[in-house]
Amino acid sequence: MRSRLPRVAASTAPATQPPSLPGLDPAWSRLVTVPERSESRPGGTDRAARTWHLLDTAGSLAALGVEPVGTILCVHGNPTWSYLWRSVLRTSLEVARAGGPAWRVVAVDQLDMGFSERTGVERGLAQRVADLGALTDELGLTGPVVTLGHDWGGVVSLGWAVDHPDVLAAAMTCNTAVHQPDDVPIPAPLRLALGPGMLGRATVVTPAFLETTLAIAHPKLERAVADSYRAPYRGAARRGGIGGFVADIPVDARHRSAPELDRIAAGVAALDVPVLLLWGPRDPVFLERYLDDLTERVPHADVHRFEGAGHLLPDDADVAGAVFDWLGDRLPDGGRAAQAPTGLQSDVVDPGQPAQATPPLWARLDELRERDEPALVEMAAAGGPRTITWRLLARRVDEIAAGLDDLGVRSGDRVSLLVTPGADLTAVLYACVRIGAVVVVADAGLGLGGLTRAVRGARPDWIIGALPGLGAARALGWPGRRIATVSLPAPARKALRVEHTLVDVARRGARRLAHGTALPAAPSSDAPAAVLFTSGSTGPAKGVVYTHGQLSAVRDALATQYDVGVGTGLVAGFAPFALLGPALGARSVAPDMDVTAPRTLTAKAVAASVAAADATVVFLSPAALANVVATSSELTEADRQALQGVRLFLSAGAPVSAALLTAATELMPNASAHTPYGMTEGLLMTDVDLNGVRAAGRSDDEGICVGVPAANVRVRIAPLDGSGRSTGALTDEPGVTGEIVVAAPHVRDHYDRLWRTDRDSRLGVDDPRGHRTGDVGHLDADGRVWVEGRLQHVLTTPDGVVTPVGPEQRIEGVDGVGRAGVAGIGPVGTQQLVAVVETDPAVRRPGLASPQLAAAVRAAAGVPVAAVLVVPVLPTDIRHNSKVDRTRLSRWAGSVLSGGRMARP
Repeated sequence: MRSRLPRVAASTAPATQPPSLPGLDPAWSRLVTVPERSESRPGGTDRAARTWHLLDTAGSLAALGVEPVGTILCVHGNPTWSYLWRSVLRTSLEVARAGGPAWRVVAVDQLDMGFSERTGVERGLAQRVADLGALTDELGLTGPVVTLGHDWGGVVSLGWAVDHPDVLAAAMTCNTAVHQPDDVPIPAPLRLALGPGMLGRATVVTPAFLETTLAIAHPKLERAVADSYRAPYRGAARRGGIGGFVADIPVDARHRSAPELDRIAAGVAALDVPVLLLWGPRDPVFLERYLDDLTERVPHADVHRFEGAGHLLPDDADVAGAVFDWLGDRLPDGGRAAQAPTGLQSDVVDPGQPAQATPPLWARLDELRERDEPALVEMAAAGGPRTITWRLLARRVDEIAAGLDDLGVRSGDRVSLLVTPGADLTAVLYACVRIGAVVVVADAGLGLGGLTRAVRGARPDWIIGALPGLGAARALGWPGRRIATVSLPAPARKALRVEHTLVDVARRGARRLAHGTALPAAPSSDAPAAVLFTSGSTGPAKGVVYTHGQLSAVRDALATQYDVGVGTGLVAGFAPFALLGPALGARSVAPDMDVTAPRTLTAKAVAASVAAADATVVFLSPAALANVVATSSELTEADRQALQGVRLFLSAGAPVSAALLTAATELMPNASAHTPYGMTEGLLMTDVDLNGVRAAGRSDDEGICVGVPAANVRVRIAPLDGSGRSTGALTDEPGVTGEIVVAAPHVRDHYDRLWRTDRDSRLGVDDPRGHRTGDVGHLDADGRVWVEGRLQHVLTTPDGVVTPVGPEQRIEGVDGVGRAGVAGIGPVGTQQLVAVVETDPAVRRPGLASPQLAAAVRAAAGVPVAAVLVVPVLPTDIRHNSKVDRTRLSRWAGSVLSGGRMARP
């Protein structure tokens, strides 16, 4: 392998101090010589004295007069150097100055890398682990030590961790791998660098490998930062270590470093200390499969994926913040034992339920399996509405469950469902839940990009999909073995990598059941049941994990609140309620609509759905409801007669105005109109009816009234500080504005592979079933909840904190204004408020409002308004088509008001 590198790779040079570089305190920089050893360490052959450059905060901590609780040992990968960890060093000192645990940070430049000595010796993985051990011996690190590594520095740091169990307190990694499967090629960028004749030219003779690494940062590195990474590698003679590192990648079991990698991988699986795995999903080198391998080896590890981040994770994301949050939770005093969050349980909610304390989600299916009454009605089925009886549905669920089990789908396997709401989706979902498989449901309304992030992030073992979903899975490289819901010709099956069809699966299951094979044991109530993705309306969609017990609690909450059960006919224009229909024992009707575009639902389609199933309950999203009202002139007398049978209609997912609810009740005159408040993390938190909405309209409270808490739900407020952050102690005092915090048995279990997001959603909450919603609002004297916007949309103006909904509501009362969105531009604390409005009639192109309209908006807003802009249509979220995207508005307004092109937001 040595012959593959040019002669300059063997150049020697002494260690040196780095020049002045942005973000690097010269006080951290030091040179340490490890003296010559009489015997080499295990795996090492180079015993010569070697000098290292490293960054060390020991002196800075001494200057602060604080004693470190332990040491964080940071190891960079290829082709970076200790500069990678500058934010960790800086943050460690900030934490210490603020009175937090004082962690000493030692960030090394590996030999032949950064500003450490160029040894002229080719160093394999075993040698590098031995090198690091010799350095820490010289430094006298006695523990507790926490390792933190990136790229192949992650492997080296884990090798050190495995070899030093006596001082190891915890381990942390960023985008690394400890195993390369024999049957899977190494990632393409590395294959290219290792290609015939390429290694030396790509890594040593030219800076191509280094420049490629710097180019894949997200966002792009500032020039000064990129130049700092280049600083130790100027000239081919300084880049020998880069080529040596690439050459040392174990591409197969015959590679010289493969035994050492195997040793480390086995040792990692035996670690019994806290472990944190941080990941950038956009990394073209360390792919998601390497994270999967690590989580299988260390199942107790905490995992956080920084969506949108890539290979240079400490530059792409707030790694330093996550590191010290995690250390503060797990090792608050540098101790070895993992620390669990403490706090008092709620006096309202008892989250501790024994296994199967409530009937499982499929209990109603079992009760009704001998009935021939309708269970599901598909209005958009080919050839006209299709009706599925309880008997047929129960049998189909059993057959698919048995068939999936026969194929090897096991409890805990993840199954991504890329199927539109209807009979197939319902049967597959209940079959998966019955055998303990974890269903992954991501709304098609996320779009291909959002779906790709969701499915890849959920790492399904199986994908069950219709043709559009399977096509997307194949084109975009989604993981998982494929099962098609429709029959496909052989060429299409091969092209889409489809192994089975749903019909085949059901037939296999039917044969097994006919031979007396029982279904697997039912999963326990605390086992994961589903990963449901949020709408992505306020950032990348998050995977929300529910256990079986929590899904049953959602069912029970809906049944209790709305008296929905056996015999109820339910028109579900909102997918979650369509899927919960069988769990409630209700006849579920899937109306004729495009589920990815709620505004496609018409009044005639709703009337037809009501008539088809004698429905008494209708659930529609606000966007769907608005179009139903808008198309009501198309209703016939028979349609109107059918709608008179509705006793309850619900609309949620975004604010619903009293005017829209009133218009809907004119179509369904015998129905009680309700608008529940909830989120993917908790589908029913509060409820308000039309009379409550009207009463709220006469109140002086600011925001949207979403009613009183549902049964077994507790709502409190985390007050905002002057910077718009929810930092205060939780309170149920009326009139206090802050983040809305809920607690209930049917709140989600956790976020999937989002340790820090999950932590933040529970921070300061004294209830295991508590959740910070991210919504801002207040409670009134009658215990009603008022929503005033999203936490990230709170404006911090020179006059104080402003929540957006109140000004928006007042602006929408101006003649000629339809909807309004309020956005903030400028730095925190000095933000200026900009009003962006739709006009009636609509303008053809965006621009500044007329002087008359601008004056009226300013007069109505109740707060200072810097500018008023008009647009044809405000941007909204994808799923509901209703929530104004204020983040997008803020970026757009900032751009156009600073001289950018006046395009549509």
